[in-house]
Amino acid sequence: MSQSYNRGTIESFSRWREFSAGMWAWIFHKFTGWVLVGYLFTHIAVLSTAIPAASADPSTLAASGDIYTQTIVTLEELLLVRILEVGLLAVAVFHILNGLRLLLVDLGIGLESQDKSFYASVMLTGAITVASVPTFLAGAL
Repeated sequence: MSQSYNRGTIESFSRWREFSAGMWAWIFHKFTGWVLVGYLFTHIAVLSTAIPAASADPSTLAASGDIYTQTIVTLEELLLVRILEVGLLAVAVFHILNGLRLLLVDLGIGLESQDKSFYASVMLTGAITVASVPTFLAGAL
């Protein structure tokens, strides 16, 4: 006979304290996946502003410069963009490491230490992100 568990009502917002590491891993993995999809669409939208430069008259391009390069240089000069890039790195690194962790769990490797591997992926993400901050902010300051 199967055991039943009362999960409570949907209005029970205080249940997040009961979440185990596996639930937090699932939530963060889904969140980072959606952030990466949102970034992809934003990236395409911003860089598509430079597409008219490819079809423009060569004399117009010579007078105004390359629109793509101007767009990138202008964005890279903003401190906010540099900080967002650090955040993007953190999101991508966590998503990759957690995905590898999930792959290993699906293969049956490390089933007993899922919590430890999740915490290790969070700590490794933090270490990589902190180590990369000087590189990302070097040109903006």
